[in-house]
Amino acid sequence: MSETEKDPEAEPAATESKEPEPAAAALEDPAADNGRPTRAKADADAKVSAATPPTQKGAKAGEREAEKDGAQESAKGGAQEPAKTAAQEAAKTGATSDAAASTKDTATSDATEPTTSDATETAKGDQRVSLVKAGDKAQDEDPFGSFAPVPEAEPSRARRVASRVGNAVGEFLGHEWTMAAVGSVLLAAFMTWPTLRHPATTIPQDTADPTLQAWQMSWGGHALISDPGQLWNANAFFPDKYSYAFSDTLLGYAPAGMIGSGPVAALVRYNIMYVLIFALAFFGAYVLARQLGARPTGAVVAGAAFAYAPWRLGQAGHLHVLSIGGIALALAMLARGHGFSLRDGYQPDRRRWGWVLAGWLVAAWQISLGFGIGIPFVYALLLIVVATAVSWGYRHVRRRGFARPFGWKLFFANLGGGTLFAAVGALMAYPYLQVLKDHPYARRSEELVGLFSPPLKGFFIAPPESWLWGDAYAAARGTLTWAPEMALLPGFFLYGLAFAGLFVSTWRIKHRIWMLVGVVVTVALAMGTHGLGKGEFGYLALYRALPGFDGIRTSGRLVVWTTLFLALLAAGAVSAFAERAVELFADRTQTERSDRAGFLPRLATLIPVMLVLFEGAHSTPHPVVPTTPVAMSTVQGPLMVLPSHELFDMNVMLWSTDGFPKIVNGGSGFTPMDQQELRLTMQQFPDAATVALLRERGIRTVIVVRSQALGSAYERAIDAPIDGLGLTRTEQNDVVLYKVEAG
Repeated sequence: MSETEKDPEAEPAATESKEPEPAAAALEDPAADNGRPTRAKADADAKVSAATPPTQKGAKAGEREAEKDGAQESAKGGAQEPAKTAAQEAAKTGATSDAAASTKDTATSDATEPTTSDATETAKGDQRVSLVKAGDKAQDEDPFGSFAPVPEAEPSRARRVASRVGNAVGEFLGHEWTMAAVGSVLLAAFMTWPTLRHPATTIPQDTADPTLQAWQMSWGGHALISDPGQLWNANAFFPDKYSYAFSDTLLGYAPAGMIGSGPVAALVRYNIMYVLIFALAFFGAYVLARQLGARPTGAVVAGAAFAYAPWRLGQAGHLHVLSIGGIALALAMLARGHGFSLRDGYQPDRRRWGWVLAGWLVAAWQISLGFGIGIPFVYALLLIVVATAVSWGYRHVRRRGFARPFGWKLFFANLGGGTLFAAVGALMAYPYLQVLKDHPYARRSEELVGLFSPPLKGFFIAPPESWLWGDAYAAARGTLTWAPEMALLPGFFLYGLAFAGLFVSTWRIKHRIWMLVGVVVTVALAMGTHGLGKGEFGYLALYRALPGFDGIRTSGRLVVWTTLFLALLAAGAVSAFAERAVELFADRTQTERSDRAGFLPRLATLIPVMLVLFEGAHSTPHPVVPTTPVAMSTVQGPLMVLPSHELFDMNVMLWSTDGFPKIVNGGSGFTPMDQQELRLTMQQFPDAATVALLRERGIRTVIVVRSQALGSAYERAIDAPIDGLGLTRTEQNDVVLYKVEAG
């Protein structure tokens, strides 16, 4: 009898000592299997199977049968308790009690202490074979899978969407433009305080022009909602037509006028817009400077100088003059869309037709706010378009073989945007031309232009609303014939920074020279008849040659462009200072040039910002607006409120926002002759002549504000006798109400 027949378990033990078991090899190198059975593994399985006694083979068969039935836990637990599993499977397959006991004893002996006996080696071989068989079932499983951490569950679709939205919101909130926009609004609220302290009862500067402009925003929104066809035929100045075009309309703010109704809503709306126009001016100049190549600190200086120049404080009652942010923002968008900056020049790969179209839309919105600022902007854009086209074409022809791509998308974006811009300008110009046709005396004469033309010294005199310089220049303002339009100081700190920017700047020398030329030319034009040759070679030449200039009363408002050029020069200087600060910090700390500057160098570059803002601090009054009489909301028009003069009529226009009844009253840039005649005649009200005139013009109600009429030419209207005049009189608090009976 051979050795194998005498001891069937001897061969597996010998085999184990000569070469590693397949299961052991799999444990040592999990990557070797890769889920595919190998030839060596198959041979090893065959040897083990041949050397296993029939009883153990039955146990193996039972184990495989259990695996076929889906007993996953047996395969996983075979590595931890192989002997126990073998005993259980032997019982299931009907193995003899002796074989089961032998297997159990072997497992017990193996669990208690190591041994080198043949029986122990046989049990270990059974355990390894069991592990190999389990591996055959799950070919792709890692042998160490039971020790690995539980895999994370795949997030749901809702969670993935929420994560993407959160990331997008975080990027948006952290973007430079978002932070600049939010910072602009917060700074504007601070710099214009206390405008938002009592927005429902007070208004900046005075109760004349601001109340007119509060009415303009309200009427624009009301007309577009109720009857767009009657937009230009406003409820004021009855019965004149195109009365909405008697002054700059602020039509671009009409969407805000759609929110709320009545005088209180009009005041709140005006005060909010007053703050926002400063924010837009800051933001527009900031993004323009950044697009042209300034560093953030330099761009902040440009924004602060453009939005809070001292001369703007003197225009606190003229919202249409303060609304200049769209100019800088449109230029920034157009430059970005064309891939242009002063630092890098023209870069065709940065062209974006969408930005070009957006720039033209903003430009169209800007001119819808008014022609006083809008007409010079129109010609400035036209000049930029012509100069750019000539420069691009010249370089194309001069440097043959050198392509300067423009692209059809960009071409059509400019064509479409420019056409829309021109269309808006034409639609806005039509009612003004009709006003000039009906009231030719409304045209601005050269004598009137001369009356409002500032001298050169006006650019060094601050308005009284300047907190820093107002009192210091009181005597100097006394030498000006019309100080509100002639005190045009852009800022002494701004002058200093712009002068430094001529010598030290991030801009190229040729760009600095062009900016200096812009400053000189715009100052000369803003001086009107005080310019070169008494304006013959400056403003008056434009006044006579270019359509629309004869509708501008005050040449000094061209200081807007002077301020913009000065702000860009200052931005170049501060940007150069900031770059130098970074270099010095890098040299001293032995850090890379790309590292951020330290706290002190960065703080030092903010000093110019603080100086410019400090110079823009104001002492603007915020008077309480007269309360609207209750009768204004209870009577139907047409009606007339007495007393009637230009400034008080602006309050009446605000009161009329409660229902917008037709009113004879109205104040604007000029006074219609029929309105002036009625004002003079109504000083004798009530009498037979005035009552007959009221009936003739279709006016059925007269409201006399007692507190305003006392001491005026309309005082007799308070309590004069009305017997036989066809009038009924009632009193409501401070109001005397007359009803004109049908004749």
